[in-house]
Amino acid sequence: MTTSSTHPGTHADIAAKNAAVVQCQDICVERRGTRVLEDISFQVPASSFVGLVGPNGAGKTTLLKTMLGLIQPSSGTIHVLGRPPGRNGGAPSGVGYVPQRHAIAQYFPASVYDVVAMGRMRGLQLFSRLSSTDRDAIAKNLEVVGIADLASRPVGELSGGQQRRVMLAQALCASSRLLILDEPTIGLDLPAEHEFYALLRNLQAELSLAVIAVSHDLVALAGECDELICINRHMHIHGNPEDVIHSHAIQEAYSCEFNFLAGEIAHHESGDHVHTHRPAIVPPVPPADPEEEGR
Repeated sequence: MTTSSTHPGTHADIAAKNAAVVQCQDICVERRGTRVLEDISFQVPASSFVGLVGPNGAGKTTLLKTMLGLIQPSSGTIHVLGRPPGRNGGAPSGVGYVPQRHAIAQYFPASVYDVVAMGRMRGLQLFSRLSSTDRDAIAKNLEVVGIADLASRPVGELSGGQQRRVMLAQALCASSRLLILDEPTIGLDLPAEHEFYALLRNLQAELSLAVIAVSHDLVALAGECDELICINRHMHIHGNPEDVIHSHAIQEAYSCEFNFLAGEIAHHESGDHVHTHRPAIVPPVPPADPEEEGR
């Protein structure tokens, strides 16, 4: 009798690898008695780059925190890497998180290596030592983000772009499948922004990572991501970035007209994403989420 050469579990392993890394179904979130997210449903495919945009107070950071298990939805279901996010205030296993940039004090007493190493400390007991596997992962991720030569430098002395790479290396130390980034290029000048996105794209391809990034810069993010989600309490549109940025739904979400300059559209439609202009996006309503001040 001829036996199959297929190993048990092979198909299941492949299916798990290709499954959506985030699945949100009818998510609603209330904060301080106010509904800040309502009926949000979407999926994030494995190994994809998804951009999340919306006006100030739209609920973007709240949605990220819900994915990370920091906020529990009032209704609906969410699965991250096949599991509901935990209630312990930490990112789920296999997820790396880069929060909004806050300038690190010049005299912050930690080296680049120390900050990156924090990504390997999740789950370790107090005073536990890093293993050789941990140290190898730290060295590898310092190398892949291009800051291995800065490992001994005080992190507070680095430029904004270099500090972003430090936080990215830290997140990579914690993540095997999904990176979540909240305004990863805020505060960076245009060349540094393009450089960071290029690095992120390369890492995504090389490591088969899924990436979810929030940005206030709609056009820049649209030029980098595979899919674009626009929310303003509700989800207004989710799809191909080119279709999203030219849709009526995006204007409705921001409650204002976009001032797309002719040169901006020409650059985007030609595939040249070196943007020299930005769309004027000024929401006329106050933030719905008090925690999203200035967002």
